Amino acid sequence: MRTSVVVGVNGQNILIDTTPDLRMAALANDLRRVDAILLTHTHADHIFGLDDVRRFNQLQNEPIDFYAGAQHMPAIEKIFGYGQYRNEQFMQDIPQLIFRTIDGPFELAGQSIASFELSHGRGAVLSYRIGSLAYCTDVSDMPQDIIAQLQNLDVLVLGALRPQPHPKHFSLDQAIEVAKQINAKQTYFVHMAHQISHAECNSSLPDRINLAYDGLTVDIRTDQCLSDS
Repeated sequence: MRTSVVVGVNGQNILIDTTPDLRMAALANDLRRVDAILLTHTHADHIFGLDDVRRFNQLQNEPIDFYAGAQHMPAIEKIFGYGQYRNEQFMQDIPQLIFRTIDGPFELAGQSIASFELSHGRGAVLSYRIGSLAYCTDVSDMPQDIIAQLQNLDVLVLGALRPQPHPKHFSLDQAIEVAKQINAKQTYFVHMAHQISHAECNSSLPDRINLAYDGLTVDIRTDQCLSDS
C-alpha cells in the first residue's frame, strides 16, 4: 500500500499522510484512533485518503488537528476545504479538521516535533523528527545542515524510489548514501516503485538498512527535546 505511518506518543496517535489506501491500511492494522495528522506534501498519493478520516471524527466525536506547511495549505483548503472545522456545530458526515500551519518546531502529545522543508524536485516536502524517529519521504536532496540535525536516530524512514535516477526522488543508491551519513540505528526505505523487487533488493542492502513493508511496527524513544537549530 502507499505509505502512511502512525506514531504513538503518550497514548495519542499521530498519523503522517493520508494516502488513498488509508482506509484499507487502517482496517488491516486495527487503527481505531487518530489524534493529529501531519502532512508531508499535497501530491495525490499522500492526501487523497483525507476524506476517510471522517470515521475517526465519528468515533471520537471531536475534530482532529491537521498540520501542513504554509506552501501546502492553499491546496488543502481548495480540495478539502469542506472538512475545515470552524467552531460551529460538529458534523459527523464530513471530515472535521482544525487546519494548523507549521512554522518551525511545534508540540503534540507532550512531544516536541521538528519539521524540515526539503526539496522534492522543484517542489518542497516537509520531513519530521519525532524523538528518535525521522520521517523523510519523497526527498530529492538532503543538505548537510539537515543531516546534522538527524544524528542519533533510532529509526530513519527514507524514500527510495527505484534503482534509476529520478528528478524528484532519491534513487536507491542516493538513499543508501544519505542513510550512511545519517547513520541511524535502523533505516527503513519507503515509497518504492515497481522497479524494485522487495526480496531481492532487501537481501542486498547494507547492514541496518531494510525495505519497509505493510504492517511494520518499531519501537522508538519519544522523550528527546528537539529544536530547529
